[in-house]
Amino acid sequence: MNLRIASAAVATVGLGIAAYLTIVHYAGESPVCAIAHGCATVQKSGYAEVAGVPVALLGLLGYAAILVSLLRDDELGRTATALLTLGGFAFSAWLTYVEVARIDAICIWCVGSAICMTVLAILSAVRLIAAPVSVSSSTVPRAMT
Repeated sequence: MNLRIASAAVATVGLGIAAYLTIVHYAGESPVCAIAHGCATVQKSGYAEVAGVPVALLGLLGYAAILVSLLRDDELGRTATALLTLGGFAFSAWLTYVEVARIDAICIWCVGSAICMTVLAILSAVRLIAAPVSVSSSTVPRAMT
């Protein structure tokens, strides 16, 4: 399986998690949380929104943007995917810190999303680094005649 297809599969899982949490947020419900039992605490905390925008919605938009960037299999697409996933990874790492150190509750859905974003960051970095370097004809010096 190539890295782009693997990334699309992981991003689709992340999109599903973020969509579920977004729906639950706007429905005013508590997420189903069978393992950690901290989902409602996290979802209702002051950290569940950034400037009035639900973090789950930001995740949904982020995963959608990653999927769009994966439509391109060129240097621009690989770079965009890497930037989006590394930014998402950093945001997920901060949110995980907040769950543990400030809210004192763990949301299993959030952990699942953080795992997805971590895997995506690794896949996109490997995909970017392993890609052949493209040389534009405008950057190649012409031979003197």
